[in-house]
Amino acid sequence: MTITPPVAPMLALAVPQLPGPAALPGGTVFEPKYDGYRMLVFAHAGHVYLQSRNLRELTSLFPEIADAAAALCEDVVLDGEAVIHPGGRLDFTALQKRMGRRPGTVAQLAAKQPAHFIAFDLLELEGTQMFNWPYRERRAALEFLFQGHGLHAPWALTPPTTDHRQAERWLQKRAGTGVEGVVAKGADQPYLPGRRGWRKIRARNTAEAIIGAVTGLFTHPTTLLLGRYTSSGGLRLVARSMPLSPPLQRELGRLLSPAGREHPWQDVRISSQGGSREPLSFTCVAPHFVAEFLGETAIGAGRWRHPVQVQRIRTDLAPQDVPAADENPEPAP
Repeated sequence: MTITPPVAPMLALAVPQLPGPAALPGGTVFEPKYDGYRMLVFAHAGHVYLQSRNLRELTSLFPEIADAAAALCEDVVLDGEAVIHPGGRLDFTALQKRMGRRPGTVAQLAAKQPAHFIAFDLLELEGTQMFNWPYRERRAALEFLFQGHGLHAPWALTPPTTDHRQAERWLQKRAGTGVEGVVAKGADQPYLPGRRGWRKIRARNTAEAIIGAVTGLFTHPTTLLLGRYTSSGGLRLVARSMPLSPPLQRELGRLLSPAGREHPWQDVRISSQGGSREPLSFTCVAPHFVAEFLGETAIGAGRWRHPVQVQRIRTDLAPQDVPAADENPEPAP
């Protein structure tokens, strides 16, 4: 093989709206953006190496994909997304459960909820390196590979389209389906490792949740911690907000009041952003008010995985008007 790991995958630049049909070299091609783990598959002489976006080895964590790649009996390098989709919805939390687990545990998880690999690019085939090939030719070779081997689960081939209306429909997918948005690629673009040559547009949906705590002072909050009640009466953290606009800070400063000791989050430890072990400093507030927010469609275990943007305070809604949180054995926040 001419390509050996690690290889920094080509990335996408976030943009607010779908590019036009001629915005990218050779014309714009759209693909769905999935809520999974970016993965490069290296297969050579029966040996397989699975690599993450941040160059970490994933081979032992996805044995079903590794076995399928070895069975190809091809020297191949593929780019795509590892996903798990029980019940027709992608489950990012199920992927996370494999991290740091022993091989026996991973094998059990793989048997119960097998992962699939959604391929969207071909970087090498039988010693032919394709970095400089235009996307349209790499895509044609990828389709030929799938057809020639009659590939099926755990393999999947992402659908492309040049139809702007179809891309809009992908963006309008409901939260929780696992389609996070759309990636736009130029039909004549080469594969540029580590560079943001593509464009990504995230699907976003509005939702409501109860204001349960704030960072900063409750009289001048910086961000919000938002929750929903479960059917058993617990208040579960479902989202954390981006920094609030000055008008929202002023409005909330007039509305919010400190919580009593009965607040369910008073003695709960919530980690700060970015997977840090450092606890977040926050102030519980009386859960009397509802916020409407705009959030991406990436949801795991009933929680928005990325900070949401608060749009307005819904003084016309009471906490009991907010949809209930899904029951889950994990702790609320």
